[in-house]
Amino acid sequence: MTYEQTLDYLFARLPMYQRIGATAFKKDLTNIVTLCEALGNPQNSFESIHIAGTNGKGSTSHILSAVYQNNGYNVGLYTSPHLVDFRERIKINGEICSKEFVIGFTKEIKPLIEEIKPSFFEITVAMAFTYFAIQKVDVAIIETGLGGRLDSTNILLPLASIITSIGYDHKDMLGNTLELIAAEKAGIIKSETPLVLGNIDAVPKQVIQKIAADLEAPIHNYYEGTFRSDLRGKHQQWNIGTALKCLEILHNEFPVEMDLVNYALQNVCTISNFEGRWQTLADNPLVICDVAHNEEGIQLIAEQLIATKKDIYYILGFVKDKELNKIIPLFPSGKTITLVKPNVIRGMESEAGVMAFKDLGHHAESAPSLSIALKQTYDLINKTQHPKNALLFIGGSNFLVADLLLLKSQNQLPWIS
Repeated sequence: MTYEQTLDYLFARLPMYQRIGATAFKKDLTNIVTLCEALGNPQNSFESIHIAGTNGKGSTSHILSAVYQNNGYNVGLYTSPHLVDFRERIKINGEICSKEFVIGFTKEIKPLIEEIKPSFFEITVAMAFTYFAIQKVDVAIIETGLGGRLDSTNILLPLASIITSIGYDHKDMLGNTLELIAAEKAGIIKSETPLVLGNIDAVPKQVIQKIAADLEAPIHNYYEGTFRSDLRGKHQQWNIGTALKCLEILHNEFPVEMDLVNYALQNVCTISNFEGRWQTLADNPLVICDVAHNEEGIQLIAEQLIATKKDIYYILGFVKDKELNKIIPLFPSGKTITLVKPNVIRGMESEAGVMAFKDLGHHAESAPSLSIALKQTYDLINKTQHPKNALLFIGGSNFLVADLLLLKSQNQLPWIS
């Protein structure tokens, strides 16, 4: 198969959470264990750091990757979902894996795929573990997909575990209280393995602490402070503090130099090829995108938006299972709100989004496509007296940001670029 045919096979034939939602989530580790055993258990051939959390796990993963890369280590990084290219999920030293590897791996295990019918996520986890083993990484930074206890990545025996934050998300799979969600995230904690905690509220933190104590896992809290970085927002300060604590407790295994650490912190996005987190696409007017999509994440983004003291214009898109009645009130008021449907089966119809905003007393309009919404909003901003006072924010879903970055990669945003 060609690379495109291989992706078609993976996307179309396998249950994929991004496409169909909760029904793709496997509630045990049987398939990933079977896959990795058939591949010689590649996850046992490299050291790893395992990261869970409602928000912040992607940023913390990329921070750690950037720091270790800049200190000369061969660093694997597994994250999800991808935004534009499937291979974003599997990187070594910031570089995505090769198309040839994706093709060859899929061809090799296709008979097993047909036999046990794993999920898309299970395949990608096994693919990442295999790639990191073949490439002989010094350390792999592994981000969970959903939860932790039943996540396919949870067959690792890491040097350290990290839980970045606990908030409401994926309640249909993880539970409808912070305590239940915390217990699922805490499923990554391993016996006598150090655990680093990010900024977590007292009640869910108590749940995690109890599980860690039962496993005799030493607990380390994140560093509080103000750190210079290209990652913006107070929540990124928490993520940096979490990563720094992890670097400290693993210093004997992977020593780092502080001047190289500081340089990496200031260049995380460049070093690790990180996109979609308070990402600036243009400066005049200011155009920002962010993948925040749950209550906790959007609350943090809202604080960032308010802090800019600019006139906000929104282009938003959501997935069908999102509780908009809890999310909409978090957004600061905007000059205009335009809803579009993300280009994914789970995408919420733009008209449904408009109705949700109107039900809560906000005027909103729909657009037939993201490209049209961008052109209309950008033209509107440029007709105002002070376009420099405007901020165009695009977000609400990973998938809408993915659509945006795809247009950018295809040079289809001349009014922004």
